[in-house]
Amino acid sequence: MRIDVLNGVNLNLLSRRDPVLYGGLSLSELDSRIYKWASELGCQVRCRQTNSEGLFVAWCHDAAEVTDGIIVNPAAWTHYSWAIRDALELTGKPVVEVHLSNVDEREEWRRFSVLEDVRDHRVVGKGPDGYREALEYLVNRS
Repeated sequence: MRIDVLNGVNLNLLSRRDPVLYGGLSLSELDSRIYKWASELGCQVRCRQTNSEGLFVAWCHDAAEVTDGIIVNPAAWTHYSWAIRDALELTGKPVVEVHLSNVDEREEWRRFSVLEDVRDHRVVGKGPDGYREALEYLVNRS
């Protein structure tokens, strides 16, 4: 099983964000954990991060051709990027939405996700371990 992990805007600066909310890791450390978990679960992953919405959309298009499932943390784009929503819908692949913090208990604007009707599963507020749950969900679906 091949899985793309697509991280969005500002996650390249993950280590600078509030460790209580975001887990205190750098993006590189998070990616290392994801690769380790994937190996343990017997799947292959490709981790990507961008601050360019257009590139994120292009990666969704690419994922449709080369993956069996997609894990996304679009970050702030979650709340308003209909382009990302449409690109994920077009993949035809199972999508898991992940947020390190519990967006349901934060500011009102963070509680809305444009991905609601195209995602298969959602994980919030579990820090880095949310990515493991997302991987497990996709592996167990196959």
